[in-house]
Amino acid sequence: MQYENEMTVQFKAISENEAFARVTAATFVSQLNPTVSDITDIKTAVSEAVTNAIIHGYENKDGIVSLFCGYIKDKVTIIVTDKGKGIPNIEQARQPLYTSKPELERSGMGFTVMETFMDSMIVESVEGVGTKITMVKVINREAFL
Repeated sequence: MQYENEMTVQFKAISENEAFARVTAATFVSQLNPTVSDITDIKTAVSEAVTNAIIHGYENKDGIVSLFCGYIKDKVTIIVTDKGKGIPNIEQARQPLYTSKPELERSGMGFTVMETFMDSMIVESVEGVGTKITMVKVINREAFL
């Protein structure tokens, strides 16, 4: 796909980099003059996706998380990718309150939060290969009416 502008960053899968990813995505999207609500939605969704990659994908072991942001007009695509263990059952993982890490007191709402704050979300995952979360958010919806 040909984006008007795009960027990709990769970072170590450590919890300290979750905030980096969140702010990086928000800063990139700020070029589109989004509302505060749009920025908050994007930061929250990116935070959830990156946290899932670190905690579930790599299980706090060494790994790299990739964050892609691109846009065409006011349609922003954000992709968070890991090469971790993958998700055995995507449909089960997407169920509200399901967590594969109850001992960590996880709420099991990560995918639900991402879906709520973004306009669309696709989860692709292969066990032993990794996971790719593609999220789309339309900024300034009035421009499309």
